[in-house]
Amino acid sequence: MQEQQLYEYAVIRIVPRVEREEFVNAGIILFCKKTRYVNCSISLPAEKLRCLNPDVDVSFISQNLMAFERIALGDKLSTSPIAQLDAPSRFRWLTATRSTVIQCSKVHPGLATDLPVAMEKLMTEMVL
Repeated sequence: MQEQQLYEYAVIRIVPRVEREEFVNAGIILFCKKTRYVNCSISLPAEKLRCLNPDVDVSFISQNLMAFERIALGDKLSTSPIAQLDAPSRFRWLTATRSTVIQCSKVHPGLATDLPVAMEKLMTEMVL
């Protein structure tokens, strides 16, 4: 039987008009310190975003979400210095509180024997 791993996750949110504080869930970032596992899964809900702001620039948000994902995964080809940091530092930097169009929820804990399955479950429950 596999050992359960403690992980942390945050929901990636899109806030098309920051001053209104309305958001749409667009992904999950998951981190396990013990296994140094970091993963990020994104699904951009363009129609929902347009309901909150008909003038939203979905292409711009999509580009920024791709950069977010490259940083989360530690893409060595990325020009971002944050992407070159270790897994815990990348996770903490990405989930830090900020007032921008792409934000993260508070960080929550979880336990799982299979981290990719936990990630898929979180995506289904929180985003899709």
